[in-house]
Amino acid sequence: MILGIAHSVNGVPIRLTDERWEHILFRRPEMASFIETVLDGVEDPEYILRGYKGTLIEVVHLGERSYLNVVYRELSQAAGFIITARIHRKLDKSKIIRRRAI
Repeated sequence: MILGIAHSVNGVPIRLTDERWEHILFRRPEMASFIETVLDGVEDPEYILRGYKGTLIEVVHLGERSYLNVVYRELSQAAGFIITARIHRKLDKSKIIRRRAI
């Protein structure tokens, strides 16, 4: 079942399935209240980072030393999916592809 769809900055619909959300919560139960933030982060990230094997990482700054990273893959212009999400204390500036215009 699809819990939500957000459009990436490239206009690709990125789906969040219940299977992926359960995976995220199993590994990171502290993410339980972040489902809307995860979807919003895909649509309006502060940074986009280069991930592994063709993935992208949308980053939203949550506060002092706290960054939400949403890892996803764009399969085509018509489909993509969220792989995982987590909160990091640091931003890996060496992987920045795009920064939101201020």
